Amino acid sequence: MSDSSRRDRSTGRPASSGPRSSTHASPKAHVGEVADLRVVQITDFGAFLDWGHPRDLLLPLSEQRLKPAVGRRVLVMINKDHEGRPVASQRLERYLSDFSDDHRVGDEVVLVIGEATDLGIKAVVDHCCWGLLYHDDLTRPVRRGQKLKGYVKRVREDGRLDLSLLPPGEARLDVVGDQVMKALRESGGYLGLSDKSPAPEIKARLGISKNAYKQAIGRLYKRRLIVIEDHGIRLAPKAAE
Repeated sequence: MSDSSRRDRSTGRPASSGPRSSTHASPKAHVGEVADLRVVQITDFGAFLDWGHPRDLLLPLSEQRLKPAVGRRVLVMINKDHEGRPVASQRLERYLSDFSDDHRVGDEVVLVIGEATDLGIKAVVDHCCWGLLYHDDLTRPVRRGQKLKGYVKRVREDGRLDLSLLPPGEARLDVVGDQVMKALRESGGYLGLSDKSPAPEIKARLGISKNAYKQAIGRLYKRRLIVIEDHGIRLAPKAAE
């Protein structure tokens, strides 16, 4: 048997290739996490993924949902096989629940963006269950596989989670206020959006709801950071300095 045909029993990679020698500042993912990983090799028994460790991660044929291709990314759960070796699976339904008994309204959570639906975008919450980001609650574009911070907006009676990218309460208004101030400065100190502007126009321009915009500019006005005019808002002289 030639060197190129022999394979490492622990990984299935050709024995001649050995461990990957590239170094990483930190691993991209760990066992027990959902992660969006790049395919680096295809074999007759599975695909190998770059997960930031010395040895690539095996995605066996039996754990694939769609045929992977080198250079493409796949969303997987990282688990251990019966021998305790790390292995990936695209069959997320085996590992993720549709509801949670452990989350409460206002909880800060880790989100991994999943597939779009008619109502919004599904996201993995804390690597353990699914939640939903409604289209109206999206304050910025997101992409499949993206990992970001989010919050539990609502826990439904059946335990399903509605999510938000903005924190609850006063902190939420501060974040929105920062967005408004940033947009004002980028537009030269005047923003042609008033509290009477159509909700779709506010959403398209700032990515926030009309109600959130009205609350935010009210707080900014009280802090004397903006001047509210008939057809928009303007940076107050002190804020423009």
